Amino acid sequence: MTSGDPAVTGTLCTWLSAHGSSCAETFGFVTGVANVWLVTRQSIWSWPLGVLNAVFYMIVFARTGLYSDTGLQVVYFLLSLYGWWHWTRGGAPHAPVVVTRTPASLAVVLGAIVLGTWVLLATITSRIPGAALPWLDAILVAISLVAQWMMTRKLLENWLLWIAVDVAYIGLFVNRGLPLTALLYAVFLCLAALGYVQWRKTLAPAAVG
Repeated sequence: MTSGDPAVTGTLCTWLSAHGSSCAETFGFVTGVANVWLVTRQSIWSWPLGVLNAVFYMIVFARTGLYSDTGLQVVYFLLSLYGWWHWTRGGAPHAPVVVTRTPASLAVVLGAIVLGTWVLLATITSRIPGAALPWLDAILVAISLVAQWMMTRKLLENWLLWIAVDVAYIGLFVNRGLPLTALLYAVFLCLAALGYVQWRKTLAPAAVG
């Protein structure tokens, strides 16, 4: 009997379920840590792992009533595909993208997008039976969407948004009985701080100030 045997996989998933986790959450944890660590290294291989991570967490969040976060994973899936392309071919002319700061005018636009997305998502999900903490869930999703897009563009300040979001998500996932995911976001918090330091060292010369 091997680790790939369905019986072994089924037993593992049953054990995880009995101890407050699941196979989907475990695989999400592993791919999530690898994904974000590779992002801090500006590795293109972070994006295919991001695709896998989004699939696993679609399952996890749908099961726990975090419907805004379920939808967020769908967007993460698409943004990971976009980021995969953009990091490779999005620079000029068709060169890899470099790290830059977020222009003030763009920051204002992104702030407005966060506000509008928050209200829209919270209004929709608060009407869904079984929705958990819809207003908190929605604001975290709105910020995460913007941070993820900023990451695909290699805007340095994406890491500051992730630091704020990760702190709040740790508490949310503890509240929803997802201890492994809460631990994952604690790891994300550390990696976000590392990512900010690492990316700041590689700022494009014109962006240093």
